[in-house]
Amino acid sequence: MATKLNPGDKAPDFSSKDQKGEEISLEKLKGKKIILYFYPKDNTPGCTAEACSLRDGYDRLLEAGFVVVGVSPDSEKSHVNFAAKHNLPFHLIADTEMEMLKQYGAWGEKKMYGKTYEGVIRTTFVISENGTIEHVIPKVDTKNHAEQIMALYN
Repeated sequence: MATKLNPGDKAPDFSSKDQKGEEISLEKLKGKKIILYFYPKDNTPGCTAEACSLRDGYDRLLEAGFVVVGVSPDSEKSHVNFAAKHNLPFHLIADTEMEMLKQYGAWGEKKMYGKTYEGVIRTTFVISENGTIEHVIPKVDTKNHAEQIMALYN
């Protein structure tokens, strides 16, 4: 099941630590556009492609006024290694309790190879400076994600 959040909705509040131990919250990021992307697992092919696309487009995203925040259920230690290995310049939140994932509707039933299971539903939210959801991207192009986001503003 995909998220029930839509453009125009107020983004659910969050507050958590990133891979550097820095407190990241919706409140602290107010006044900036936020790319909040939920992904299943560090160092897997699709998630690495997505993170590297955002890394490669990072300067353009910054120039456009965006802050990038990735969220997965991996541990803080896993995020530290993932960020170092792929030179990721943005925040990665360890949502080990899956609170943010559930809040944003990025956790739910998935099907693979005929089996049904619970897991992360890859979704990106673009949140405005005032905390309103501007865009929901349920079909993420992992290899070209930065371009996919920028295309929404061209």
